[in-house]
Amino acid sequence: MTRTSLTQLEARDAFIARHIGPDAAEQQQMLDTLGYATRAALIDAIVPENIRNRAALPLGQFAEPLPEQAALAKLKAIAGQNKVVKSLIGQGYYGTFTPGVVLRNIFENPAWYTAYTPYQPEISQGRLEAILNFQQAITDLTGMGIANASMLDEGTSAAEAMTLLLRVGKSKSKLFYVANDVLPQTLEVIRTRAEPLGIEVRTFDPAELAGVTDAFGVLLQYPGVDGAVRDYRADVEKVKATGAMIVVAADLLALTLLTPPGEWGADVVVGNSQRFGVPLGFGGPHAGYMATRDEYKRSMPGRLVGVTVDQQGNMAYRLALQTREQHIRREKATSNICTAQVLLAVTASMYAVYHGPQGLAQIATRVHRYTGILAGNLRTLGYRITNQTFFDTLTIATDRAEALHAAAVANGINLRRIDANHVGVSLDETVDRDTLAALWAVFSTGVADAPAAPDFAAIEEPADDAFPAELARASAYLTHPVFNRYHSETEMLRYLRSLADKDLALDRTMIPLGSCTMKLNATSEMIPVTWPEFSNIHPFAPEDQTVGYREMIGQLEEMLCAVTGYAAVSLQPNAGSQGEYAGLLVIQKYHQSRGEGHRNICLIPSSAHGTNPASASMVNMQVVVTACDENGNVDLADLKAKAEQHSKNLACVMVTYPSTHGVFEEGIKELCEIVHSHGGQVYIDGANMNALVGVAAPGAFGGDVSHLNLHKTFCIPHGGGGPGVGPIGVGAHLAEFLPNQRSTGYQRNEKGIGAVSAAAYGSASILPISWMYIAMMGAEGLTAATETAILNANYIARRLAPHYPVLYSGHDGLVAHECILDLRPLTDATGISNEDVAKRLMDYGFHAPTMSFPVPGTLMIEPTESEAKAELDRFIEAMIAIRGEIAKVESGEFDKANNPLKFAPHTAAVLTADEWDRQYSRSQAAYPLASLRKQKYWPPVGRADNVYGDRNLMCGCAPISAYE
Repeated sequence: MTRTSLTQLEARDAFIARHIGPDAAEQQQMLDTLGYATRAALIDAIVPENIRNRAALPLGQFAEPLPEQAALAKLKAIAGQNKVVKSLIGQGYYGTFTPGVVLRNIFENPAWYTAYTPYQPEISQGRLEAILNFQQAITDLTGMGIANASMLDEGTSAAEAMTLLLRVGKSKSKLFYVANDVLPQTLEVIRTRAEPLGIEVRTFDPAELAGVTDAFGVLLQYPGVDGAVRDYRADVEKVKATGAMIVVAADLLALTLLTPPGEWGADVVVGNSQRFGVPLGFGGPHAGYMATRDEYKRSMPGRLVGVTVDQQGNMAYRLALQTREQHIRREKATSNICTAQVLLAVTASMYAVYHGPQGLAQIATRVHRYTGILAGNLRTLGYRITNQTFFDTLTIATDRAEALHAAAVANGINLRRIDANHVGVSLDETVDRDTLAALWAVFSTGVADAPAAPDFAAIEEPADDAFPAELARASAYLTHPVFNRYHSETEMLRYLRSLADKDLALDRTMIPLGSCTMKLNATSEMIPVTWPEFSNIHPFAPEDQTVGYREMIGQLEEMLCAVTGYAAVSLQPNAGSQGEYAGLLVIQKYHQSRGEGHRNICLIPSSAHGTNPASASMVNMQVVVTACDENGNVDLADLKAKAEQHSKNLACVMVTYPSTHGVFEEGIKELCEIVHSHGGQVYIDGANMNALVGVAAPGAFGGDVSHLNLHKTFCIPHGGGGPGVGPIGVGAHLAEFLPNQRSTGYQRNEKGIGAVSAAAYGSASILPISWMYIAMMGAEGLTAATETAILNANYIARRLAPHYPVLYSGHDGLVAHECILDLRPLTDATGISNEDVAKRLMDYGFHAPTMSFPVPGTLMIEPTESEAKAELDRFIEAMIAIRGEIAKVESGEFDKANNPLKFAPHTAAVLTADEWDRQYSRSQAAYPLASLRKQKYWPPVGRADNVYGDRNLMCGCAPISAYE
């Protein structure tokens, strides 16, 4: 018997083999199918030699892969340098309790966090219902007509509201007023957004609101960052009479007690749902929200869930009015947002379901009354509170600010740093009587003749509310049954399980979406997200409490520099769209620093994703579209001609590599040289970075800036459509222009752009996922992952080529990490569309590939490296079987209108009904492959009727009658 060496035993601990689906033997079988002896030989045939990297990735201390437990231990030691302190800082971020049933069954459940955006509604009904609950909760609490499926954070939501008012309002002004008690990080994001659009932002004292004139919009905070609850009703009426419109940034918990802005004149209400059960996480991810008047629904940015019917007339949910999503308008867009913070919005919605209206009101009332007790204590101690009204926040005048901060930290509490003469304190649902006692100890320190501490166990609550009586909420909210039924743990658990059972996510099946990289989100990568050392840190905590966070972030930046070839990385952008936007702002700032601020032409190939031209539009660049050739490559002759035509004003080119068509274009270096020769910068969209890591680096072959999708290549899960992280990597000449957040003391470089997100490090709490992935894979593992992703894609393309034409390919018919199947000839011959194939795949237990992008009438498939050969073969078998069904339509055996594809997906209710009027058998519908009899996913609804849903738009919970 051969003795296994210790080295071999240690190698078996490696994470690489767990992340990469096919083992060595399976990979060799696929290579044999393709006609290549080794994986390296295949990559040599696909990746152009002039950009091919054969050196090991320079990952330094992370070059060698760490076993899972070793990586967790290393990260735990780093996290241990953080100090978990009760932060009563407020400023938009609060301590909260995530209900255990929600934490375990949503936040930590792969059925929810590995799901994709619900573009295929029939297999996303659970997620869609949960998001609809979020929309209904926001609509109810704000008193507005409609709310979307969530925004990225409060700051970007306010910026989106500003531009919404600019396009829907009747004022010709370009002046936007912001109250000086708005969250400072929100104001900074607004200033960043406003500058390239030519919007002038002015601040004002909210007491002088009535005097605001000549503005198209005004932003108010309710309650203000200082804690004051102001009655704006009369002044808002005066301002609106001048033609201005009103945005209100509102605290959701406060709105359970206060009159909602929709009842006193707001046109848009924005904010953050973080305190509804979502951990602080050093600033994110959290679900921002936006609610507005019903008449603005077609101009509202982001996603919107609506109610429709399925093929059988049963109620179903879907993404509504998708044509109103701004990025679809390309260069005519006024927003580039094409995502949401779904997982966090679902968490917040389930917090509302769990507590219900009475529970939320109880939490809010308790917080408010504790604040009242604290205010009374502070007055007893001789302090002056500058805000006479409040919900949960007090601003305290003092000449001992630094001493109070020190005393607070000594008592395990962080207070808000305002200036040398004021401190702030914001209470939340985690505060109890012991916290009040600790605050007494803090504020009594140094007070001469301080009275004895009260008996906090027996202290009486204040007699009156500390906000104007006329602002006490009178209207009902959260009246729908969903917010009033699931209050026992048993009921809530079963409700969450029932929703998860309706959906298809990576925990059940391969999701073969091209361009979206649905790969393994390993449990070991996810575990650190809920460690208190990461989840319970306030974004504005003192630096000595965030040492571990900043060390982890610094290491991740270095890792990403190593794999991209760039000199510096900023992790602030909290979505791919935000990364595009930030990258273009950096390019713009660079040109301005050289006295060439007039450069405003952005070249974009016609095949680009819609966010590219939308992002260029957001920074006021002029988009010039360049052609693609018949093979889907950028037409270099056309690009060169347009670069020469616009040479004096050329700002940049935005190009996706490998191409959106799934090909490594041979001319990428030449493209970069052309643009550079005319003074432009090269923006390489990192959407397809999963085909580059370890084999080519954009920063090495000519890129100046790229955004990366950490929720794609670097294993942060999609979460049903969010959260994402979209950091940017830049060349050395652009590093000084990376984003700051000066309003909160984060200044990376004085020449840098303003904040693009509400937190300095964006969605910081999910960055450990990518840190863990890179640390466990090491240099060799990351390269192997890329090569295997390319191998898997080419195996699928080669196996399916005899059945479906592969639209674009490179040398020897090879593709990159994704391939496009052209269904248009079959559609012309049979009437069977790519949508029919997508829906039929659900009967086979698969999520559909990407439909009609980048070419209408096609399917784009990306298997990723995480899928084993058995799963690839299962998908291939399904696609071949579907081709056989299409052949029966071609031959006339199946009717063109009455066949399994046109009626797909098939629900259990349809298949078990007494009547069956189809011209194919029930077994053909349900079990087209014998393997499905062993394991079968049943779609909960039939094909959703998009036209009905848009004509009969309803974007809130169904009426009570629907529950009966």
